[in-house]
Amino acid sequence: MTKASREFQVMVKPIAAVCNLDCTYCYYLEKKDLYPKAKLFRMPDDLLESYISQHIDASPGETISFSWHGGEATLLGLDYFRRIVELQRKYMPAEKSIRNGMQTNGTMLDEEWCLFLAKERFAIGLSIDGPRELHDCYRYAKNGKTTHRQVIQAYRMLRRYGVQTDVLCVVHNINVRQPGIVYRFFKDLGVEYLQFLPLIVRDGKGGVTPETVPAEAYGKFLSTIFHEWIRNDIGRIVVQNFDEAARPFFGQEHTLCIWRETCGDVVVVEHNGDFYSCDHFVNREHHLGNVRETPLSELLEKPALRAFGNNKRDTLPKYCRDCEVLSLCNGGCPKDRFVKTPDGEAGLNYLCAGLKKYFSYTAPFLRRMGEMWRAQGSIDGLMTELKKGDVESQPQAGRNDVCPCGSGKKYKKCCLQKT
Repeated sequence: MTKASREFQVMVKPIAAVCNLDCTYCYYLEKKDLYPKAKLFRMPDDLLESYISQHIDASPGETISFSWHGGEATLLGLDYFRRIVELQRKYMPAEKSIRNGMQTNGTMLDEEWCLFLAKERFAIGLSIDGPRELHDCYRYAKNGKTTHRQVIQAYRMLRRYGVQTDVLCVVHNINVRQPGIVYRFFKDLGVEYLQFLPLIVRDGKGGVTPETVPAEAYGKFLSTIFHEWIRNDIGRIVVQNFDEAARPFFGQEHTLCIWRETCGDVVVVEHNGDFYSCDHFVNREHHLGNVRETPLSELLEKPALRAFGNNKRDTLPKYCRDCEVLSLCNGGCPKDRFVKTPDGEAGLNYLCAGLKKYFSYTAPFLRRMGEMWRAQGSIDGLMTELKKGDVESQPQAGRNDVCPCGSGKKYKKCCLQKT
C-alpha cells in the first residue's frame, strides 16, 4: 500500500455515536441518524483488522498514532481493546512504534481498565467541565443522574496507575463566568495537561443555542486564566490553548487543525468504515468513501479532502486577512465561521471578538517567552520577572492581602518572600 503524502490523524469511531451519557450539548449523538438501518453500532472484527492494517501501512512517520473516539469507546468493553492491541502488534513493522489515544467520559473506567491502559501506554483524554456544580450543568447520564463524582474518581484512578491523562473542559455559558474557580479546581486536582474547548451549537435559525459560550466571554475566560498561568504555572501545567498560541513566537507551526492555515489532516472513520473529512463534518456532503472499498491511503489523497482543507484558507474574509492576529488564529475552525464581518462579508468566526482580545492580550507575553527562549534556551525566569513587575506596580499590597501576582496566596506567603 502507498504511504500517505503527509502526517494524518484519524478519529476512529468503532462504536459510532453510541454513548451512556446524554450531554445536553453533544454534537455527535445525532450522527446515529445517518445509519437508520444499523442494528449494531460496533465496528466488526474483520473491518477492525483491515482498518488497523491500512492505517499502519499508510502512516509515513516512525510513530503511528491511533485515536479512538465515540460516542463512548469504553462501551465496547476491555476485550475489544485488547484485540486492538493484538492486531496492532501483528501488523506493526519492527522499526516503528505505535501510540494509542482514547477520548472518554470516564464513567466506565475501573481498576482493570486502568491497569490495561497503563500497561499499553494509552494516552487518555478525559472530559471534565470544572467543579461539580459546573460540570453537572449539562453532563448527565441516560438515566438523568449527574456524573461528576464518577469522573473525578476515574481521573484519580488513572493518575494512580500512571496513565497520561489530558483533561478536556468544554467551556459553556455557565462555567465561562468563573475562570478562576475553574482553573484553580483543575490545579487543586493535580491536572498537568489541560485544554479548554468552546461550546458552539447552532440553533438552525441563524443563531446559537443558550448553552453556547458568548464570544467575548470566552476571550475573557482564556485571558484571565492565562494571567494566572503565566505567573505561576509555566512548566507545571500544559494548557493546550496557550501552547498553541505560543508556537508562532517560537518559530513553530501550529499543531492543532483549528489554528493552522489549512486543515483536512484530521479525518473520521466511522463504525462501518465510512470516511469523512472532519469530525465536525460527518454528513453526506463530506462522505468521501469507505475503507472497505477504497484503501485509507487513497482516501487521504482525495482531491475533495485537499479542497476541503484549502477552503479554510481560501474563503477567509478580507477582515481576517488584514487582521493583526491572523497568524495566531487563521480564522479558526470552519464549523464556527457563520457570522458576518463588520462590513457585512460572510465567513467570520463566531468567536472572533473574544479570540481577537485573547490573542492581542497574550501576544506581548508570548513574544517575551520566545525572546527569552532564543536568548538563553529557557523561559524559567519569566514568572519571576512578571511577579516582580506586578509587585512594583502595586506596592500598596499589605502582608495579609491577596498577592497581586494572581496566585491566590497571601502576599507575605508569596511574592513578599522573593523581594
